[in-house]
Amino acid sequence: MIAAEHPVVPHQSESPGDGEGKPPEDPRRVFKRRFITATIIVLLIGIPAGYLLISAGQSRRSGQGKAEEASAQGLREGWPSKMQRRIFEIPIPGNGQGVQYYETNNWKASRMYAKFRTTSAGLDRFLSGMGTGRAALEPDTIDISQRDIKITGWSFGAGERWASTTHRNKKPRPTQTVTVNMTDPASPVVYVVSAATP
Repeated sequence: MIAAEHPVVPHQSESPGDGEGKPPEDPRRVFKRRFITATIIVLLIGIPAGYLLISAGQSRRSGQGKAEEASAQGLREGWPSKMQRRIFEIPIPGNGQGVQYYETNNWKASRMYAKFRTTSAGLDRFLSGMGTGRAALEPDTIDISQRDIKITGWSFGAGERWASTTHRNKKPRPTQTVTVNMTDPASPVVYVVSAATP
């Protein structure tokens, strides 16, 4: 046989550790490595998932509160938010009692209805906060419309001393219609409808 027929394979030396094999790993070390890996995976998945669940719950509760407020029919006990009071320019005095409000919105107009009892000085603060004064109140008049009376269920009966004014602002600022029960001048009851049109 010729040398060409027999291929020459170069001599390969054994790599270190080839004959010995890998020494077995310590079981405690294997457990520790697997525990750390599992912990990292749980944290990488669990923390974002937990955050999403908490956020979804908060968002749902917030949406339910807004939906309840939007679906409310008639006056609600309590104060309108500061933002609502600012938008509709209804500066209810801090000593206002028995505060009730109701907001409606549609494509034609947004309205805020509010009712509260105050003092004589509180009435003056309220009117001046709107940009008007007690002199603008016309005695023996009720300026709030029948439509608004029907929506709110307010009753403006005979035998009471009423005074009203309508404070008009330049658009887009709201127009406020105010009727005050002056039967007890020291403790007047204020009824106000603030309407804003786009």
